[in-house]
Amino acid sequence: MTEAVVLDVMNRAFMTVILAAAPVLLIALGVGLVLSILQATTQVQEQTLTFVPKVLSVFLGLIVFGSFMLNILVEFADYIMTMIAGVS
Repeated sequence: MTEAVVLDVMNRAFMTVILAAAPVLLIALGVGLVLSILQATTQVQEQTLTFVPKVLSVFLGLIVFGSFMLNILVEFADYIMTMIAGVS
């Protein structure tokens, strides 16, 4: 196994993690930002107020983007299994 192969596997692993996590993280970020702006404008500083909408939006995001995320992970697993099979 050469250095180039290891770097390629690491590159694909990092890109897989980023692509698989990005939809849910961006949804949580957006909902948190909107709720923080609403809290700042209404001067309601309750920390637990943002918890339920964030959790619900993340679950909804998992339902909507779950198949995309699973396809990304399956493609990477297939790539890794092919690499393992090719090692002699």
